[in-house]
Amino acid sequence: MPTHLRSSAVFGFLVTAPVSLALLAFTLSAFASLSPSPGVASSPTAPTARAAPAPAGRPAAPQPTTVTIGWVGDTMLGRAGALPPDRGRGILAGTGRVTVAPDLMLGNLEGTLSVGGTSKCAAASANCHAFQVPPDHADALHRAGFDLMSLANNHAYDFGKTGREQSAQALEEAGIASTGGPGEITVLEHDGVEVAVLGFAPYPWSAPLNDHDAAAGLVREAREQADVVVVTMHAGAEGSDRTRTPVGTEVAYGENRGDSRRFARAVIDAGADLVLGAGPHVLRGMERYKDRLIAYSLGNHAGWHNFSGEGTLGLSAILRVTLREDGTFDRGILTPVTLRPPGTPVRDPGHASTRLIDQLSLQDFGESAVGLGKTGRLRWPAS
Repeated sequence: MPTHLRSSAVFGFLVTAPVSLALLAFTLSAFASLSPSPGVASSPTAPTARAAPAPAGRPAAPQPTTVTIGWVGDTMLGRAGALPPDRGRGILAGTGRVTVAPDLMLGNLEGTLSVGGTSKCAAASANCHAFQVPPDHADALHRAGFDLMSLANNHAYDFGKTGREQSAQALEEAGIASTGGPGEITVLEHDGVEVAVLGFAPYPWSAPLNDHDAAAGLVREAREQADVVVVTMHAGAEGSDRTRTPVGTEVAYGENRGDSRRFARAVIDAGADLVLGAGPHVLRGMERYKDRLIAYSLGNHAGWHNFSGEGTLGLSAILRVTLREDGTFDRGILTPVTLRPPGTPVRDPGHASTRLIDQLSLQDFGESAVGLGKTGRLRWPAS
C-alpha cells in the first residue's frame, strides 16, 4: 500500500496593533450611520493597499490560487572523515534566502543521515563511495528552508535499509518530509493547495524509474489525492561531458540510468504537473511538454568535500516555479549558483548557469525549449 504522509507547510501570520478609543468610537459611528466605507482602513504598523473597485454590477474576479515550488540539484552534507563544521549549517548559507522563499522547497538528498550500519563499499574498494553524516545535520536543511527531500537515488541505501530509515526519521524530526520509496506518495499542503510529491530512481528501494507503466499508475493514484502532482527523478548518466539530454536510455557504471525523456513525458501523460530531475551532477536543459515543465538537471547544489567544482561540475542553479491550483504553469525564475570549494553553493552574479541552461534547452528541445532571460525568468514557449 502506498504511504500517504500529510505534512503541513502552511505559513500564516496574524498581526494585531493597539486601537485607540477614538478610533473605536469612529468605527462604531460609521457602522451606526450605515454609510459605505470609502476604503479599507490601514494600521500605521501594517499598511494595507486599497483594492481597485469592481465595475458596477460585476463582482471582483477572485485571485487565482498558486503555489511556488523550489528545486535544487544533488545535495550532500559531507561524509565520514570529512564532516562540515557546525553540523553543516554554514554549507547552505551562501545563497541567502533563495531556498527559503518558495512555498514548498524540495531537494534531492544523496547520502544518509545516519550512524552505524554496514557500508555498501568494501574496505579495499577504491571506486565505491558511501556517504554518511550524523542525523542532527538534518537541521541544516531545515534552516535553509527545505520542506521535503527525495531519497530516490543511488546513495540513499549507502548504509542499507537502516541507513535509509534513519535518514527519513532524522528529516521528520527536523520538520522535513521525505519521499521516494516504492509506492510512496507524500502530500504537502500550502494555502489549501495539496501537492503530492513522488521520487523515482532505477533502484529497488525507490519508486521505479524504468517501469513507465508502474510509474504512471502511481502518478494517477497521486492525482486522486492532491491538486498538484510533482515528480522528481534521479536519472541519466553523470559527468562533466553529460550536459546534453540524449534520446534513449543512458548507462553509467554498468547501471541502466533510465530514458529521461520518455519517463518524464510518460508521467506527465499520466497526470504529473511538474518533473524535476537530478543525478547527472551537471546542468541540463528544460522543456515544455503538454503545457508542463520538465527540468532535467540542476547540477550539484552542495557537497562538502564530495563534488568537484571544475568547469561544468561547478555550475548549479535554484529553480522556483509558480503553478496555478490546476497545475498549469504561471511563472518561474532560475537563480544561478556556483560551487565554492570545498562544495558550498553561492550565488553567481556572472549568470554562467543561466546562459548554459538557455543554450542547452534550445539545442536539445528546439521549439519546446523553455528559455531563460538575462535575469533568469523562464520564457514559456508558445503552444
